[in-house]
Amino acid sequence: MKVSRANETDIQSLVALNNKYVAQGLTLKRTEEFAYSHLADYRVIRDADGGVLACAALDEYSPTIVELVSLAVTQDAQGLGYGKALIKALEKLAAKRGYEQIFAVSYSDELFLSCGFEHAELKQYPEKIARYAKLDISELEVGEKHCFMKKLG
Repeated sequence: MKVSRANETDIQSLVALNNKYVAQGLTLKRTEEFAYSHLADYRVIRDADGGVLACAALDEYSPTIVELVSLAVTQDAQGLGYGKALIKALEKLAAKRGYEQIFAVSYSDELFLSCGFEHAELKQYPEKIARYAKLDISELEVGEKHCFMKKLG
């Protein structure tokens, strides 16, 4: 499995794959504008025809903190390690860019813990709370979602 950088022709696929899980509360809704502005931050895993099977991105909060966002895998490709591969690739990218810490908010405790992340308090990231409040305040009220963080470098 090869993780690669997303490109402009992937934008609609990135948005469609991410937004497929919005209704379940697994991802936040993304727009083509978001995908385009974060294109250098997205990593993907492709099928044999070049289609996007899985994606994830980095979203900067400060020069030292970055969030892993938009982690999504097509239903047919779930359980194959693609999520873990994307987390590892984005962790490397974040470290290369000089971030000291990467965090994520997810229902996937087992996945993030298996990648060396640890539980963290969402209140450690007031910028995230402010973004949630702007996007969809109900996201803050979802009890099962957990915050995970990992120190880099």
